[in-house]
Formats: sequence, C-alpha cells, structure tokens
Amino acid sequence: MKAFCALWLWLLVTLPVGFAKERHCIFRVHAQGNPQDTEVFSTSVRAQLSGKDVAIEKIPRISERDIIAFYPYPAANGTYGALFQLDENGRIALDTLSIERRGSYLFVIINGRLITQLEIDKRVSDGKIYIASGLTAADINLMKKDWRLLSQRKQ
Repeated sequence: MKAFCALWLWLLVTLPVGFAKERHCIFRVHAQGNPQDTEVFSTSVRAQLSGKDVAIEKIPRISERDIIAFYPYPAANGTYGALFQLDENGRIALDTLSIERRGSYLFVIINGRLITQLEIDKRVSDGKIYIASGLTAADINLMKKDWRLLSQRKQ
C-alpha cells in the first residue's frame, strides 16, 4: 500500500512538469524594491533614467506565463520594440502595480537582459506593456515561438 501511495504521489508531482509547455523567451517585470530589504528579497541594479543604484524585487510581478500575444515593430535605432498583451492574471497584476507603486519604476528583463525601465505615472488597466526599443531580431524570433502576433487594427 505504501508503494502504491508513493507511486501516485510521484505521478502527481512529475506529470505536470512533463506536460508543461516549453518556453523559448524569458520575459520578467520586476518592481522597484525597498532599499532596506535584505538580499533575500531584493537586489541592486543601476537605473537607466537616474544613473543611481536602486533595489529591485527578486521575484517578478509579471512573467512570460502572463503574456498571450505581442506585436513587434522595427525601432528607429536598428533594434525592435513590441507591444505585449497580458492575460487576465497579468492584467490584474499590472493594474495593481500601477495603483500601489505609482511614482516608482518597473524593470523589464527579456532573455536575461535589462531592456527598459518604466516609470509608473498613471494607472494601467488595459493589460498592455509597451517596449519602445532594445529588442533584437533573435528576441523577436523566440517570441514568435511562444506567443501569437496581435493583428493590426482595421483602418
């Protein structure tokens, strides 16, 4: 009986991992943290806008699992930008962040690189994150493997 229970427990733990969708692109949005937090909760990075060292939370508030679609476009500086559409969970997380953390920063990390820093200046309830530039063609190709493209609006 113990062996049977152990087998069921093992199956419950390992089967969901085996059926999980493999992700090609890593997308993380971290909120600005409290400078008094220990290194367990936050880490220090240099802010692009101010040039100062700021603390960011180690646990992302939004990840690649919260994205359902995106729309890439070429930016003026030779890189790419994109508009990301979040699912309901991501939309609620972004809405909550934009209310609770107004005046602070969000840090967008894609495939291990800090792409941009966004200042929270108003409520964002539409579930969309806009990255103006900084993405590579390789980033866009990886994103196409994970998410569908947003259709262009009718004119």
